[in-house]
Amino acid sequence: MGTNGSDDTEERVFPTVPESNTDDDEAVMFPETGGAAPRSREGTEHARDGAIATDGGESAEGESCSPDTCTCGEKTAEPAASADSADDKRVATDGAGAANVDEMGELGELEFTEPAENVSQDVYDDAPDTRVGIPDGVDLETPEYSIRSQMNDIETPDEKTWFMELDEAVIDEGRCIQCGTCVAACPSDSIGVGDDDLPELVKMCTGCSLCWDFCPRGGMRYERQWKITGGEDNVKGAGDPITEFSAKVEDDWTDGAQDGGVVTGVLSTLLEEGEIDGALVATESEEEEWKAESFLATTTEELIENAGTVYNQTLALGNLDLKQWEHKLPDKDWDDLSLAIVGTPCEIEGIRALQDFEWDYQAQNEGIRAVDYTIALMCTKNFNYHSLMGEQLEEKRGISPSEIGKMDVLNGKMMVYDHDGEMIVEEDIENFHDAALKGCDECADFTGFCSDITVGSVGSSDEYSSVIIRTDQGMKAWEMTEPKLDYHDLEDRSAVGKLQGWDKKKAFESLERPFDPDAPRFIDYTDHAENYGTALNPHDQGH
Repeated sequence: MGTNGSDDTEERVFPTVPESNTDDDEAVMFPETGGAAPRSREGTEHARDGAIATDGGESAEGESCSPDTCTCGEKTAEPAASADSADDKRVATDGAGAANVDEMGELGELEFTEPAENVSQDVYDDAPDTRVGIPDGVDLETPEYSIRSQMNDIETPDEKTWFMELDEAVIDEGRCIQCGTCVAACPSDSIGVGDDDLPELVKMCTGCSLCWDFCPRGGMRYERQWKITGGEDNVKGAGDPITEFSAKVEDDWTDGAQDGGVVTGVLSTLLEEGEIDGALVATESEEEEWKAESFLATTTEELIENAGTVYNQTLALGNLDLKQWEHKLPDKDWDDLSLAIVGTPCEIEGIRALQDFEWDYQAQNEGIRAVDYTIALMCTKNFNYHSLMGEQLEEKRGISPSEIGKMDVLNGKMMVYDHDGEMIVEEDIENFHDAALKGCDECADFTGFCSDITVGSVGSSDEYSSVIIRTDQGMKAWEMTEPKLDYHDLEDRSAVGKLQGWDKKKAFESLERPFDPDAPRFIDYTDHAENYGTALNPHDQGH
């Protein structure tokens, strides 16, 4: 498993998750044996001692089994005498072989007993509590429950991590940042999104450990991902960008955009130039005002309609299942699809890590592979929708979501405007701390170290966006968009650096684990539990 710029010797060896690009009902071939998955831990099939049964019933040595004989090691009952009737070619047996097939494999006719009328048939040879047809010396009693209890007491290996551990250590602890990386990482599509906008198990967990490994608040050491993506200088200051600008799009539609409308300008240019087929952005829910949902924009009109910022997460990476966007991608070959994604720094960390490994991510796989451009939004923290809009604004301040025309977080202030552009709230962001996602406190990535382009308002004057170009791919997008922009050098680099430093300081105070960009990318659950005091094997403790 190679990584982009990483040292494979540092990487943890992942649990064996076989890749498969075939239909679900086809046998998965395991590289260790070259054969189909065994039926049990012992690998017991009917054939033994190296004789693998073939479709024709012959073993690998050319021997064969019939209703009367067996050469594979299984005991077969002795054949009984033939039926008296010359017309009846069936061979009677003592429970071995097919009763209506003769020794030449010819299928005979079945005879059925006529049902009795108006009476119950006697189906017992002796008494109702006597089992019929049990061979001598065979005990068919049900195993005692103590055997099952002993099996339940078998400890799960520490390196095998289940969704319940992620649930215990991150979700139940209120540390989930709703990035959706666990949903995207699951190779069995076992993780979905609940009514509370949090990941939940929707079918059996296989214990592959990937949801844990790729979680930015669980098993993924995000600062190591910065270094793998951007190199040594990517962990210092605000990173090591190629260049920085203050820019805005010169167009009437920017009135509804955030600051200078640069994100929408870049994405619309990429669409017009045929560089991408769509962009995964946030849109406002039709059912709940100011609640963000993921949306795949495939036209400039859709991008302009969804310009602006909504201050809650969309679990964006959990919405890379292209089947849900199939109606917007007519006649598109998914293998050739190119997408852009706009997200918070943690979401970009997640997509970068997922793309570094050639796993089969099932429903999300084509979407993950299709992402060619990443744009991070500067972010100190995000909010729980119900806490921010319901408790903080509507209940405490008497402001209904329907009254709000625009929201912004700038210079440490939460600013809310009505539909006429009048400011109706201007308060320190700390006043809204109870509505923030708890896991955001542990994030040291204000400027999106893993993105191609970072965009925000810090460091630029009103109506301009601060733009940080981090990669050659980002530079390519900038150069295509440049003719549409009014731009100049970033006005206040120190403001970006100071806020990045403040964000790191807060993260270092909140992180219970060491911050180490040179450590392995993935943190074992046992190590995490040691630092955070989480339960090992929570299923053994009544989880």
